[in-house]
Amino acid sequence: MGEVILTMKGIDKTFPGVHALDHVDLEVRRGEVHALMGENGAGKSTLMKVLTGIYTKDAGTITYEGREVEFHSAREAQDAGVVIVHQELNMLGHLTVAQNIFIGREFKKGIRIDDKKMNEEAKKLFDRLHIDIDPMETMSNLTVGKQQMCEIAKAISHEAKVIIFDEPSAALTEAEIEELFKIIRDLRKQQLGIVYISHRMDEIKVITDRVTVMRDGTYVGTLITNECTKNDIINMMVGRVIYEEPKTHSMVPKDAPVVLKVEGLNAGKMVQNVSFELRRGEILGFSGLMGAGRTETARAIFGADPKQSGTIYVNGEKVTISNPEDAVKHGIGYLSEDRKRYGIVVQKTVAENTTLATLKEYLNGIFINKRRENQVTQKYIDSLATKTPGTDQLVVNLSGGNQQKVVIAKWLTRNSDILIFDEPTRGIDVGAKNEIYKLMNKLASEGKSIIMISSEMTEILRMSDRIIVMCEGRITGELDIAEATQENIMNLATREIS
Repeated sequence: MGEVILTMKGIDKTFPGVHALDHVDLEVRRGEVHALMGENGAGKSTLMKVLTGIYTKDAGTITYEGREVEFHSAREAQDAGVVIVHQELNMLGHLTVAQNIFIGREFKKGIRIDDKKMNEEAKKLFDRLHIDIDPMETMSNLTVGKQQMCEIAKAISHEAKVIIFDEPSAALTEAEIEELFKIIRDLRKQQLGIVYISHRMDEIKVITDRVTVMRDGTYVGTLITNECTKNDIINMMVGRVIYEEPKTHSMVPKDAPVVLKVEGLNAGKMVQNVSFELRRGEILGFSGLMGAGRTETARAIFGADPKQSGTIYVNGEKVTISNPEDAVKHGIGYLSEDRKRYGIVVQKTVAENTTLATLKEYLNGIFINKRRENQVTQKYIDSLATKTPGTDQLVVNLSGGNQQKVVIAKWLTRNSDILIFDEPTRGIDVGAKNEIYKLMNKLASEGKSIIMISSEMTEILRMSDRIIVMCEGRITGELDIAEATQENIMNLATREIS
């Protein structure tokens, strides 16, 4: 590691009802990857938004390349060489990939935008990232993972001296993560300062040099990565040890009734002849690599995407699900992997989002019964341990993990008997994960049935009673949890079907 390139000292930031940062310190050196860790709501993303001019600090100093600075916009920070890859995707879906990457700094030929040049430069970036994305593709047509890689390419396209990666691997496959790490190591050799925000402990040990831990908006301490253990970091983050033991046997009685049966479901290339059963009180894990068709299967069942053929039975009765409203009527709730796009309305309050799927129940004529709405919202704030100053807080002001809890509360108020949880803990810290795991187990014990799609193998093994594995749009195997291992799941996830 080289000289100090960035120092943040005594940074303070308050929002209405929330003291988000309480005199926080951070030091980043040239040629280091510096992890920034903490539970959701600890203030990590807020600290980085203060650095990059998205938020204005209330107190403290920022020293960059030996001089005190204060950026007033993300563009100003970028021009100075401080670039952030956000946790939430900030791309414009109707534009092409190349147009998104170079938006605001387009190449021009005379007075006209030079799309050909932008496509060529975007292609060079993707070649450097070793990923196959067409620069002319419309952004909305890409998967969440591909969109995240475009965010990273956009950040790297700036002549950066400090790059902040905010949960960059959350939506990436193992192969994509390896490519990301290659890029980060290359940037480290070029003496860039890199801040790496992640909840994945294994990544922190592999890619970072130092770890700064925050808790409840305060600075806890900084550790040298190769001199500390996973439990050292967790203890600093949450003040307690959290054990993640895999489930050894199914908790579902053998005679538990089938609540959902899917036969011969087809929905494009990514859902081909999918058949399975879900039992009452079961957590059915869906595993597979990105692009295996798990999300597409869930969306077809929920009616969010059209299906070409197939039969769905709910509690033994054949049902027709043409849209999400049909699914909800039949007691099916869907927690999307992309909560910002499909799960919440960020400019509405916690209460308004919580009752979004059950709004008719809170109407008195044309008016909403705010007292009842706030009562049920507070119930789920308490049971999910959602960090919010109140029911009237705008969801946009909550951390990613707490936004996820609001989405879960929305479906719990609907009292859905079948819940599809698509990447339920993506971007959520170990403490909050533990709370959601307990909640899912509680729901299952009360008779709810859960389909859980997850890209984290440890999560699949910890939570599932049974595991369905998919590859290239087809089911390649089914495992009882008692016989499931990472190795045999991976073998099924990479199996070619003749």
